[in-house]
Amino acid sequence: MEEKAALRCLGLIGGLGVGATVHYYQALAKAHEARGYVLNLVMVHADMQRVLRGAGAGETARLAGYLAGLIRRMASAGAEFAAIPAVTPHICIAELVMLSPIRIVNLIDAIGREVLARSFHRVSIFGTRFAIEKKLFGQMPQAEIVLPSPDEINVIHETYLEMAKAGRGTKEQYERLRGVAFRLIERERLDAILLAGTDLSLVFNESNTDFPHVDGARVHIEGIMRELLG
Repeated sequence: MEEKAALRCLGLIGGLGVGATVHYYQALAKAHEARGYVLNLVMVHADMQRVLRGAGAGETARLAGYLAGLIRRMASAGAEFAAIPAVTPHICIAELVMLSPIRIVNLIDAIGREVLARSFHRVSIFGTRFAIEKKLFGQMPQAEIVLPSPDEINVIHETYLEMAKAGRGTKEQYERLRGVAFRLIERERLDAILLAGTDLSLVFNESNTDFPHVDGARVHIEGIMRELLG
């Protein structure tokens, strides 16, 4: 039997949370299989609570230093570029790019390209409180960002962390977030919701997401595959 070729080696920072990492791993393996390649991957497990504390305190330089250390470990193991399957750590992406020994496929940039391609002009964000309130997407000039109300942010953030810690989602969590999405879209006359948290894939998928949206995990994975194939 002919052996499958391997593409360039990807370094993936896992653990932010575990369910999101599993989703990326499965999706990347499937994408490689569909193209006749074998996945070439190294992975480290990050401390989610450490990352959340750093992001919440706005300690971007310290957080970038921690993540850069993880990337150096992966580079030493053969990784040729890196990706972080979580939005919140991208709060320090500018500092991290400067410290990283290898290129990083930026999730924020991937979402911005998709928003531009689909001509969405007015959007809101689902993810952690840090992704919503810290204006991560202020780096994305392609659209006007409309924040949910404080109560809605609480619901989105708390539901997201429940799923991230459990590594799974429930029907009740799906219905809760879906309800917030429809209310936001109607009230704020939005073009779409940015699903800007990888663990949202635990409740939302192509078959059940019945509101206009950008799936951040999907477009990030597509960007990673373009880098691998490039």
